[in-house]
Amino acid sequence: MPEGAVTEELARRAAAGDGTALELLLAEIRPETVRRCGRFLPCREDAEEAAQDVLLQVARHITGFEGRSRFGTWLYTVVANCCRQKYRELKRRAAEQPAAIEPAHAVDPRTTSVIAGSRVDLLEALDRLEREHPQLVAPLVYRDICQLDYAEAAERAGIPLGTLKSRLHEARKRVRPWLTSSA
Repeated sequence: MPEGAVTEELARRAAAGDGTALELLLAEIRPETVRRCGRFLPCREDAEEAAQDVLLQVARHITGFEGRSRFGTWLYTVVANCCRQKYRELKRRAAEQPAAIEPAHAVDPRTTSVIAGSRVDLLEALDRLEREHPQLVAPLVYRDICQLDYAEAAERAGIPLGTLKSRLHEARKRVRPWLTSSA
C-alpha cells in the first residue's frame, strides 16, 4: 500500500474508534506535522509545541474526520489553526512580560533572522486579515500556506471554487502591502 494510503487507512480506522490505529497514525504523522508547523513558526521549540497541540487535537477530534476529504487535507486545517493559536499565545505572552532592564535581553529570537522575520510578518498579516476580513483567511491559508490545490482548498473552506478564487485574489491583494512594509 502506498505511504499516503497507509495514513488514510489509519485515519479511517482511528475515526471509527480503533485505538491502535490512532496510536499508529499519530506516530506516522508526527515528523510531517513538526515540519508543517515549522513553516508557520520560525522558532523550532514553538513549532514542536504547536505540533504537540496538533497531535492532541487529532487524538481528541479524530472521530470528527468523516472521510469526505483526504486526511491530509483535514490535518492541514488542524496544523494551520494550532500554529495560528500558538502565535497568538506567544504574542500575548510577550506583551505581558515586563520590559527587560538591559536591551540585549529584550531581543526576540523569533525576529532576528530574515527567514524568521518573514514568517513572523506572515503571521502578523494573517492575524490582521482575520480581524479585518475573516472570510479571506481560510482561502489564503489553505491555498498559499498549506499548498492545497484549488479544489481541495474550496472543499476545505466549504465554499464554491469561484468564491475561493475571488477571496484568494482579494486576500493576496490585501496582505501584499503588509508583507512589504512595516505597517
